[in-house]
Amino acid sequence: MLNLLSVSELSTKLQSREISAREVLDAHLVQIERVNARVNAIVTLDGEGAYRQANAIDARRMKGDALGPLAGLPIACKDMERVKGMRTTFGSPIYKDFVPDIDTLMVERFRRQGLVIIGKTNTPEFALGSQTFNNVFGKTLNPWDLTKTCGGSSGGAAVAVATRMLPFADGSDLGASLRNPANFCNAVGVRPTPGRVPVWPATDLWNNTSVHGAIGRTAQDAACLLYAQAGGDRRVPNAIWEDPGQFLKPLNRDFKGVRIAYSPTLGGLPVEHAVRATIDAGIRHFEALGCIIEEAEPDLREADPCFDVLRAFLMAQLYGPLLEKHRDQMKDTAVWNIERGLALTSAQIVEAVRQHTRVFETMRSFMECYEFLLAPVNQVLPFPVDQPYVTEINGEKLDNYVDWMKSCYRITMTAHPALSAPIGFAPGELPVGVQIIGRYRDDLGILQLAHALEQQHPLWKRLPPVCDPA
Repeated sequence: MLNLLSVSELSTKLQSREISAREVLDAHLVQIERVNARVNAIVTLDGEGAYRQANAIDARRMKGDALGPLAGLPIACKDMERVKGMRTTFGSPIYKDFVPDIDTLMVERFRRQGLVIIGKTNTPEFALGSQTFNNVFGKTLNPWDLTKTCGGSSGGAAVAVATRMLPFADGSDLGASLRNPANFCNAVGVRPTPGRVPVWPATDLWNNTSVHGAIGRTAQDAACLLYAQAGGDRRVPNAIWEDPGQFLKPLNRDFKGVRIAYSPTLGGLPVEHAVRATIDAGIRHFEALGCIIEEAEPDLREADPCFDVLRAFLMAQLYGPLLEKHRDQMKDTAVWNIERGLALTSAQIVEAVRQHTRVFETMRSFMECYEFLLAPVNQVLPFPVDQPYVTEINGEKLDNYVDWMKSCYRITMTAHPALSAPIGFAPGELPVGVQIIGRYRDDLGILQLAHALEQQHPLWKRLPPVCDPA
């Protein structure tokens, strides 16, 4: 079945004209028909428009036109991404009938690469929170256990990839939104260095906390999508202008003698015992690669108050005007976070900016001793889908709806690239990932290490139960 092939395999067959873009689309639409109603990952689907795009790609390839290596592969964009002419709700009843008249920069790049945009993947309202549900489309379910959450906010994307409805998918990540759902769904979720994937349009073009990135079944699949996303753009002042072609090359690398730090709690955070045990057991796979593993960690405690303030500040920037007009249509956690931002003092913002700099310097200095840091992605296993967020871990009460994501958002505040890679399964066959953090701008390095882990421990080959023919 074509939808089970890797991105590289599909690309090779498409370029040689062994298969057509239409056939690739057929295979993925069949899988969507089989699986999506059970998980609710793809919430807008434009099959007719997708076939027009696929047919156009096939016609150009037959004429001998020069096409990108990903031309003809299907993708569905996270429902936070404006796609011209396609319903885009941001997971909010306020925008339930909104149809944009522009493409975002990332969608422009997808079109230039010849990706076939088939629809949208589900997200929580305004991508707030690491649990994917909203009042427009409802809940997205975890394909490994339909009673559990898939995480978020790129939950629809992770589920669509894990169930082979898509070869890869885009997402965004402020506190955990690419890493968290990939972790809960046995996929790879890449949060690149800020600026690697430029974001436009944006309320704050200098923002370096929320980034766009990729989800794939494997590191190589995710890297292929990052190739289509990355690269400089003059509309975005913090864009990284390095050649994105680096992400198309094979990820093979020898890791013998590479020094890696392992932090099982990332500074004393509460971590569920099953999560800790699964990651501890999985560390042996890095040792088998010849890596030198040492238990060590940077002091990232200042990242907590820094994230709290800068996230609230961003929420006020983005959604403060909406709160005035549509408070009754917004979920309570969104209202709380926006109001928190609007109530910030200048002294709080000034201190958060100073903390942000200190956190980066702490991490940069630590990473001079180690090339990579390994840590938990999530501090918990997938929890019941009817539970909006985690309120306690190992008996320790949490203050708010994002506190359970500290193991991810502490890394966000360092501005260092990070990804979630499958490391094992806990009791109940629930996926557990490990967070691989690299040196500043070494996005390629974390992908290479994840790829090496996959060669030792190919968990990506396992399909979730929802994909069983029965």
